[in-house]
Amino acid sequence: MLSQRVLVVVILLPVWLGLLFWGAVPFALFMALALVLAAREYGLLFRAGGYQPAIGFLMLGVAGLAWVHIDGQWTAPWLLGMIFGISAWHLVAYEQGREQAGTDFAITLGGVLYMGYLGAYLLKLRFLEYGIWWVLLVLPIVWIADSAAYFVGRRYGKHALSPRLSPKKTWEGYWGGVLGGILGGYLLAMAYGMLWGVAPPIQPWHGVALGAILGILTPLGDLTESMFKRQFGVKDSSHLLPGHGGAWDRLDSWLWAAPLGYYLIVWLFT
Repeated sequence: MLSQRVLVVVILLPVWLGLLFWGAVPFALFMALALVLAAREYGLLFRAGGYQPAIGFLMLGVAGLAWVHIDGQWTAPWLLGMIFGISAWHLVAYEQGREQAGTDFAITLGGVLYMGYLGAYLLKLRFLEYGIWWVLLVLPIVWIADSAAYFVGRRYGKHALSPRLSPKKTWEGYWGGVLGGILGGYLLAMAYGMLWGVAPPIQPWHGVALGAILGILTPLGDLTESMFKRQFGVKDSSHLLPGHGGAWDRLDSWLWAAPLGYYLIVWLFT
């Protein structure tokens, strides 16, 4: 299991970093693909539970919403088109005998909004001025906080954070993750600020603020996915990435981190 996890990281991390430095568009296309795969996993999860969301609309809606929301001009028209199209699809399904078509409609639309609207900020971060460095600050903070939470929780954890959703998570691990995010954010921001010739306008306090906010709030992204997985009795959203689960398993906290980080940067840092 560990060897599989390491192999996936060794393969994907250089690709992810290469696209990040190559340009905003290649990186955005890669992240949009990841979001589409996560949306498909979301739809299949509900399919396994007896519901019938429109997976095609889910994937199309998430891909389009993530892309058009980069500048925001076409966000509302795209959402209107998706609402009308999804509604029509499920109206036909009801007419053909699908008694739970209304629930299916809500599941489809909810997935488009959750994966597409939140996920769009993974793309928007890269399109900011100095976007490379903001991405390399916001998203690694989540990795660091998650790792700190895991190791602190494993060593010192005694009090369950969310017994039903994630029995292994503890309050000790949670606060260890918050402190890890703050420390990691501070060190990353300080390091980026000292880069010779390419120093972005990132200050250590930016890293501290991001570390604190993301460390406190992004575990809710993980717990949100856990809520769905617990409901349907599965461990991972899919087996796409050996040792890591599915695309949604890798993006669950990022879906919260990206919009939180984006607005902190836009409103407070620039």
